[in-house]
Amino acid sequence: MPRRTKILATLGPGTSHEAGIRELIIAGVNVFRLNFSHGSAEEHSKRAESIRAISKSLKTPVGILCDMQGPKIRIGSFAEDKKIVLTEGDSFRLDSQLDSNLGDQKAVFIAAELLADIDQNDILLLDDGRLTLKVIEKTNHAVQCQVLQGGVLSSKKGVNKFGGGLSADALTDKDRADIKTAAALNTDYLAISFVRSKEDVELTRQLLTDAGSNAHIIAKIERAEAITEEFLPGIIESADGIMVARGDLGVEIGDANLVAIQKQLIEAANAANKVVITATQMMESMISAPTPTRAEVFDVANAVLDGTDAVMLSAETAVGDFPVETVKAMARVIEGAEKHPLAQRSKHRIDQTFQRIDESLALSAMYVANHLKGVKAIICMTETGFTPLLMSRITSSLPIYAMAQKLGTCEITALYKGVVPIPFDTSTLDPSEVNHCAVETLRAHDAVSDGDLVLITKGDFVNVHGGTNTLKIVRVGDTIR
Repeated sequence: MPRRTKILATLGPGTSHEAGIRELIIAGVNVFRLNFSHGSAEEHSKRAESIRAISKSLKTPVGILCDMQGPKIRIGSFAEDKKIVLTEGDSFRLDSQLDSNLGDQKAVFIAAELLADIDQNDILLLDDGRLTLKVIEKTNHAVQCQVLQGGVLSSKKGVNKFGGGLSADALTDKDRADIKTAAALNTDYLAISFVRSKEDVELTRQLLTDAGSNAHIIAKIERAEAITEEFLPGIIESADGIMVARGDLGVEIGDANLVAIQKQLIEAANAANKVVITATQMMESMISAPTPTRAEVFDVANAVLDGTDAVMLSAETAVGDFPVETVKAMARVIEGAEKHPLAQRSKHRIDQTFQRIDESLALSAMYVANHLKGVKAIICMTETGFTPLLMSRITSSLPIYAMAQKLGTCEITALYKGVVPIPFDTSTLDPSEVNHCAVETLRAHDAVSDGDLVLITKGDFVNVHGGTNTLKIVRVGDTIR
């Protein structure tokens, strides 16, 4: 059976060449991430062109996700770009009136708008939580801190406040320009960093629309306030999916709370029929080692059992020494985890009623697939990818083959767990031939053989959005209409 959980890999200096992209696709990458925190618009456009060309040559639909940089919630630079060492008990000042390039052992610049959200006794975490400061005194332009946990500090490291609350617009001027670039390269997904509320998602969608793109939006959950009941439901509802961005989120809420929150976020996204990506340090040791640690193996496996659609690699494939080996190792771990019974059972919406015909058909098909002996595959003929998305919310060991004619739909569904995208052109087919040709396409992929049962969902009119209203069960080798 095909691997259900997808792999999202970041391209970088070590893998952006054609041979690197080809090797990663063959190794198992389903979607590539273009990190707009690094690189120029021209570089990203060239990478996208290479991905499209190579995936077409390999006859393997691969999606593209453009990840916006977001606001820089960071300290300034140290003089001559030197590093300093802070030890427990030291006094250190964050000062909005200091030159942004002249930090020293006693103080460093911080933006005034960030300073406004910091109060006495707050706990500040620098460099992804590696250093911890407590605010002892606040003036109109600075906060004087005591070092609780020391370490080496270098220029432009990130700042978080324990519990969240540092305000900064999710979309910067750079992000607005980058959205236009992402639209121009026909990205399938666009990820927004440091989302605070549904308004951030709605603004992004408007900017994408204005740029002529209908890319799906992934809201990165990395702020403490984003996981509250006040904001999370709106974010999930307005986005097409979420990313559990465990780096900044873990710093703000504490590592001890991260495990439960990851499970809650994945469950919430699945319940809302939205895609969910689990990210950050999944196989970080493989940046410099050819094999993962046992802890990383369990981390990836647990995300699979939690029900994530995809697991993400960042530096491992962008700048790591073993990018292909990392993807292969992650694929092996996923396949191992998917053998567990927890990865093959589902109670999704078992006690709920539905509002849409296509939704009812999708979930009915998955119930039949999981309970009728002899079913080997589900064929879902789709225009937008919505029906296979609904199907993919149901845990199953059976593959869902999303057959699409519309450009971009296969690439969108490449991120959905359990969905295998297959380009399928019906424009020259008589309606009576469509089912037969679809099944023969699976036979050509060695996915089914004579005697196997196959479920087919489609609409009365091919390539009509939201028109899925038919579920048919056929036997391979019989006359199929």
